[in-house]
Amino acid sequence: MSTGMEVHCRCGEVRGFIADASPNTVNRVVCYCDDCQAFAHQLGRADLLDAHGGSDIVQFAPGSLTFVQGQDRIVGLRLTPKGLFRWYTRCCNTPVGNTVSPAIPFVGIVVEALDGGAQRADDVFGKPIGAILGKYAVGDVPAASRGMSLSLMWRAIRLVLGWRLRGHAWPNPFFRRDTRAPIYPVTVLSQSERDALRPLCGPHPTARAEEKSAQ
Repeated sequence: MSTGMEVHCRCGEVRGFIADASPNTVNRVVCYCDDCQAFAHQLGRADLLDAHGGSDIVQFAPGSLTFVQGQDRIVGLRLTPKGLFRWYTRCCNTPVGNTVSPAIPFVGIVVEALDGGAQRADDVFGKPIGAILGKYAVGDVPAASRGMSLSLMWRAIRLVLGWRLRGHAWPNPFFRRDTRAPIYPVTVLSQSERDALRPLCGPHPTARAEEKSAQ
């Protein structure tokens, strides 16, 4: 049985809706990668990370997500010129979707942007089915999470192919269908800006978020 899930930023200015939400239509994982950690620190939102630096992310078809309010407050960030498009709200720095490109139809969103947070996500999507890239985690995490799980990769590939075949790649809430160009403005970090985030991330962070904020 599927249902809907509301999406909103921390201050409530940006709102959206995920249709056809169920454990069978999404992929929910915890990602410990240093890029996800860096993004949270860049936004000043280390509160989105768990105690080990993980991001609890739900992945779903682009056609399932519709923004209904505050689209003018959505902007994008790429940590590198070829990195993920990481969309967030400039009003309160809430992540509202990670995407690769229109050619790979998926959106990943942190559960904190969902109405009811992790508890509501548990009810609608079920708990995370696994974790990846634990080699970047802070502290000890299960050994199985330290690499890229083949079973999780296969599930993600199967879902993406299914979304494409069933026509759920469009409309895409972040890209124009005719030109494939981003709908919202995108900033790319410089190499020095990306490097400045590295001490905050990874298994042995050497700086604290509040120290970066004070710079």
